[in-house]
Amino acid sequence: MDNLTPERLERIRQQFDFAPYPRVPLDKFPQEDYHSLFLHNLVTPYYLRYQQVVDTKDTLILDAGCGSGYKALNLALSNPGARVIGVDLSPASVELADLRLKHHGITNAEFHAIALEDLTELGLEFDFINCDEVLYLLPDPTLGLTALRSVLKPKGIIRANLHSYFQRESFYQAQDLFKMMGLMDSNPEEFEIGIVSETMKTLKPDIRLKVQAWGSRYESTDNPEQVMAEILANHLLQEDKGFTIPQLFSMFAEAGLEFISMVNWLQWQIPNLFKNPTQLPPRWQQLLDKTSIAEQLHIFELLHPVNRLFDFWCGHPTQSLPPTPVSQWDEEVWQNCTVHLHPLLRIDTVKDHLMGCINVSTAFEISRYIKLSAPGAVMLDSPLAATLLPLWEGPQSLQALVNRYLKIRPLHPATLEPVVEQTALQELKQLLEQLEAFCYILLQPHSVQHP
Repeated sequence: MDNLTPERLERIRQQFDFAPYPRVPLDKFPQEDYHSLFLHNLVTPYYLRYQQVVDTKDTLILDAGCGSGYKALNLALSNPGARVIGVDLSPASVELADLRLKHHGITNAEFHAIALEDLTELGLEFDFINCDEVLYLLPDPTLGLTALRSVLKPKGIIRANLHSYFQRESFYQAQDLFKMMGLMDSNPEEFEIGIVSETMKTLKPDIRLKVQAWGSRYESTDNPEQVMAEILANHLLQEDKGFTIPQLFSMFAEAGLEFISMVNWLQWQIPNLFKNPTQLPPRWQQLLDKTSIAEQLHIFELLHPVNRLFDFWCGHPTQSLPPTPVSQWDEEVWQNCTVHLHPLLRIDTVKDHLMGCINVSTAFEISRYIKLSAPGAVMLDSPLAATLLPLWEGPQSLQALVNRYLKIRPLHPATLEPVVEQTALQELKQLLEQLEAFCYILLQPHSVQHP
């Protein structure tokens, strides 16, 4: 980047050569880490933007700032058939990333020690770019986003993030303090980490900086390497910066990108901050009705800055209208749609759990696996869960699911009257709409063609 001087570039490189990030054991395999797999999956943002269920086979994915390769491993697992290219400033990190994926038998991945501004040298365009925990280290994140956009396919998706200034304000105070002490003049290592730990431990417990920027996890003796990594990632993180929502959306405009959604979108809902989310004070309801998405995110951040990251999806600007929300579909669209199960749920582990619940007539907790998007447990009673069982084999028409539902629950349990098709249709639509809001179920109208 223009403002990334050789000295600053070298400082970042040394930081991650000394401590490749993330510090995850080489043999850790995230096959059942559904939360992490969801973060690195292309299907969800593609659906949110285009209302299409994309096949990840033969897609090209970039892990920009691949670090130690654990995220590249997640990208390979959560996007079957994709080719993963990882790049990082740190040769030590690239070497570890390559070793990690080979250790787990992943052969459709390769890694390069290059900077973001050199991405065009790869001669490739990508369907999905993952740039995790990188942009806030750059002098100008807008230039980083611009570099990513330059290698993004027209319908491609970028997942990236920035640190929230409000949420991390205490750590920026700590960094300023330790800069004054000379601990960040060069790349911090064990000596500097020791001084930080000694300082924070010996401060009185009611000192504000200690209250806000320290805690028991920094004094744990169970995993000293993890404690060291935490201090490096927070108190001594070179080039770390925080941002606000208005700054984020200004970057989108300057970089020629369009916001799609926060990755954890249900954790940015203003109504959930009120005691009764369905009955907001009139003034607040009026405010939300007339404000943009950017303004609503800014309001949330001012009220409750709990999200460390602005973790977002974005892409090239599109002239087409956004997909019609499922809640606004008419009967014709409903009758002509295909119902998909999110591919991260279409695995034997989840199906076996579902079958076990059906066999003993107990509720099935579909949110047990992908917790990121659901604020609480999402339960399906046994007949409804059994109705959705064919989705584990492949997509289904709405009518096929209605027909199955009528066979499973032919009589109303209270009146013992036959359940008519219209009643079954309405109950199933209500269920699918609820699950689609969490992206557990993906609904594709027939008028929308597969890419």
